[in-house]
Amino acid sequence: MKRTSLSVSPPAARSLCLPRPSRTGFTLIELLVVIAVIAVLAGLLFPVFAQAREKARQATCLSNLKQIAMAWLLYAQDYDETACLSYYYTPDFRIETAWDFRLDWGPGAGTPSWEFGLLGPYAKSGALHRCPSFYGQAWGRPYTGYAYNATYIGGDVFYGIPSCTLAQISDPAGTAVFADGGFGHPVNAQNYLRAPSDPLFVAGKVHFRHHRTASVAYADGHVRAVTRRYLVSPFEPECGALSADDSAYDLN
Repeated sequence: MKRTSLSVSPPAARSLCLPRPSRTGFTLIELLVVIAVIAVLAGLLFPVFAQAREKARQATCLSNLKQIAMAWLLYAQDYDETACLSYYYTPDFRIETAWDFRLDWGPGAGTPSWEFGLLGPYAKSGALHRCPSFYGQAWGRPYTGYAYNATYIGGDVFYGIPSCTLAQISDPAGTAVFADGGFGHPVNAQNYLRAPSDPLFVAGKVHFRHHRTASVAYADGHVRAVTRRYLVSPFEPECGALSADDSAYDLN
């Protein structure tokens, strides 16, 4: 009988015929590298996104102040070129009528009812009075963030100071009428802007809330972002004045 020899492939040859396992997923080192790259990109881009968002809010803020300044000028034209009062109260102090809102502090009312204030007929939008970058104490107001120059422009009934006329403002382009208002730390709202010589300046400062910039509206109707800060206290690092003296606020 003729023997038939069997041919056996060597192990190396057999291994070439076996399917190789497919590779799926990342190794731990690769995953750590990806996470590190994402963290670096996030660290670089997040401040850029935050700055862009604040710039958009500042643009909205400037637009709000522009409309408020236009309402202020329209009011003056209807009242013999006289600026509106900052505020006044009823004899029992229940109702505060101000440039922005009329607040009724009824008996036992924790939150007052409100209506539009003296500029309401010219700017019938409460949202105009809200700065999109401000979230401090509102003192009963539904919207807040801006302050009206009470030292020289709107006057102060408690000090017997009347509101001014437009003719009394010798430098309309350099006289602040409205600005981002605030005081304290954390910053609270204030709706009556005070010049440095005013005894109430401590509670009537400018809030430089837009990356150390404040939005300001002037008596000629223009608005701009102001970066120069004066009289800054370490206890109120975000607040200050528009000038070291009254020159940015007064009628001269």
